[in-house]
Amino acid sequence: MNSFAKDQSKNPPPTNWLDRLLRRFSRVAYGLAVLLMYTLASTALGLALAPALWIWSGLHGLAASLHGPWPWILSGFALALSFFIFGLVLLLVVPIYNWVLPTRVKPFKGGYYTLHALPWFLHNGLFYLVRFTFLPFVTLTPFGVWFLKAMGMKIGRHAFINTEYISDPQLISIGDDAALGGSVRIFAHYGGGGNLVIAPVTVGNRATLGLACCVMGDVIIGDDATILPESVLLPGSRVGAGETWGGVPARRIEREEMERIKNEIRGMSETLG
Repeated sequence: MNSFAKDQSKNPPPTNWLDRLLRRFSRVAYGLAVLLMYTLASTALGLALAPALWIWSGLHGLAASLHGPWPWILSGFALALSFFIFGLVLLLVVPIYNWVLPTRVKPFKGGYYTLHALPWFLHNGLFYLVRFTFLPFVTLTPFGVWFLKAMGMKIGRHAFINTEYISDPQLISIGDDAALGGSVRIFAHYGGGGNLVIAPVTVGNRATLGLACCVMGDVIIGDDATILPESVLLPGSRVGAGETWGGVPARRIEREEMERIKNEIRGMSETLG
């Protein structure tokens, strides 16, 4: 038995016999969970590839009957079209898997190798199939917004989401007219010291998250708040309505300090000009 299995002090009590078994043989259970995820991923990718391969096969066969440069042009078009068909079908397949499988993620604090963590593991594993393949191609489009909502993310009216660096969409809420800048990282979990903590993230109405800032689990950002670019909001941060936060780790920046920073930037621009 490994050292983690011996120390269950940070875990809630086991829910049933299966949970006790997973904790006793944690490494074996983790390996089996990974193999299960690979199997599910293979079936999801296979279903999405099937219509793409059918389209490619038909157009490629047509290209073989042409002459000159046309076979290559048509084959190239068929290959590119097949990729987008694959991606759009994957946007449908993955939410169906997420709905059918036990992926209802709930707030949790405890060990990684427990039954409580399995829905989180499956939910993110499925989401990453799209995040690392096709999501960058549909970010800022209705297809991307629809997919995030289909995976459980709560998105208000006219919200602007210019990032695919998302995890745990089921526990993320974005308010009306909120704006997430490019490469913003937002996820509803964090870990350390043998613990996995899953906690919701809430972004208020008209809040602005600047370029490449990072928002971790258990964070609430109030209405009309601003998070400056490259800032890191640590777990437990509570950004009040209308406040501006920035830095690593992010802290509240008072209005006077923000005005001073702006004046310094304007002064540097005038000097360089």
